[in-house]
Amino acid sequence: MFRLPFEFFLALRYLQPKRTFVSIITLISVLGVALGVAVLIIVISVMSGFDHDLQQQILGFKPHVTVMKYNLAEKSGEPMRNYSNLASVIARSSNVTSVAPVILGPVLVETEGPTNRPPLQDAPTLRGFDMDTEGRTSKLTNQMVDGEFNLAGHGLVVGVNFAENMHLTVGDHLAIYSKGAMEQIRRAAGRDANVQAMTDSYEIRGIYSTGYNDYDSRIVIASIENAQELYGLDDAVHGLSVTLADPYRAAELKHEIERAFGVDYKVVTWMENDAPFLTALKVEKNVMFYLLFFIVLVAALCILSAQITFVVQKTREIGMLKALGASNLQVSGIFLAQSAVIGVIGVAAGLSLGMLAVTYRNQFLHFMRSVTGWELFPASVYGFGELPALVTPSDVAIICVSSFFICIFGGVLPAMRAGSLKPVEALRYE
Repeated sequence: MFRLPFEFFLALRYLQPKRTFVSIITLISVLGVALGVAVLIIVISVMSGFDHDLQQQILGFKPHVTVMKYNLAEKSGEPMRNYSNLASVIARSSNVTSVAPVILGPVLVETEGPTNRPPLQDAPTLRGFDMDTEGRTSKLTNQMVDGEFNLAGHGLVVGVNFAENMHLTVGDHLAIYSKGAMEQIRRAAGRDANVQAMTDSYEIRGIYSTGYNDYDSRIVIASIENAQELYGLDDAVHGLSVTLADPYRAAELKHEIERAFGVDYKVVTWMENDAPFLTALKVEKNVMFYLLFFIVLVAALCILSAQITFVVQKTREIGMLKALGASNLQVSGIFLAQSAVIGVIGVAAGLSLGMLAVTYRNQFLHFMRSVTGWELFPASVYGFGELPALVTPSDVAIICVSSFFICIFGGVLPAMRAGSLKPVEALRYE
């Protein structure tokens, strides 16, 4: 039959709830450890979820590598002509799944509806989409919530938030002021001239939802031919968008293109485009981890306080154990075992509470919104309709193991003090 070492037996016996001040401090210590572990798991999981979901949205919507024509003398970009040869060379790389022409820039839009309804204006970003190349690999075509991804003729696909803000549904029409029309308005603004700007009318064929507010509210998609016409590019494009089988190897392709084509082209990876935001997110995650870990340190101080008080209360018992032959290490082991038990209970409770909160995080947010009317996680601010979270086993292991050892360290000094007591002095106590 398995028998506990007497150190653990006494530690468990001493930890039995009693109506004493030490028991209250012990309970506070357990709650402190549980709260610290739970908060750390929740915050780190949410931050990891933000990082993961944001990267997935970027990879699903933005090109993994963008190649643009670059004028070194003027240090600026210029339209790319005869891009098919460059695209065919890039497509030979083993990691490349598609190479598509890209046109991206701001436009002015205005709703066209009933005469009794005032038109709405906005200035979104127009993206030219090539169905023959990009349509085969883009995830966007599978993210439609209404209508279909049809850009034929003067077809247009818009984001769900943009459609909601502009009161648009499938079948409605949207007037787009092209680059030439805007230049015409600008030239006429400085003189007394009655100039009627020419606009192009587009039909809303579909509404997409990526789950990321910045894309769903700011990007409208037209065919590559219509985008060329709107920007007056003829057969040119702004650049090439490259989709990779492994997006995290984008830097390798960038170096290949730069070696092959030199300084006449500018190559930008998705990681460089969004580097400031992604880096800030990782830094914030690390800072939050260190700051919230102080909750566990406070709990360890509670353990230290409880153990010091307990050693003082049990001085005579310590003397008896020493007189019966217990070694310094065995006496110290009793109090270290107490700290270990508090740590195990606190970490286990915190792990359970943290995982429960992460699992039902969105249900809690919906409940709070229905009860209080407050939007605790507004999509317009954070960019996501739901609170993301990603539980990483390595992060959870680091939190739990380090919290447990901090609890052990909290009891080291009192345990050393108890082990160093001399039997005669301990028995003369009181």
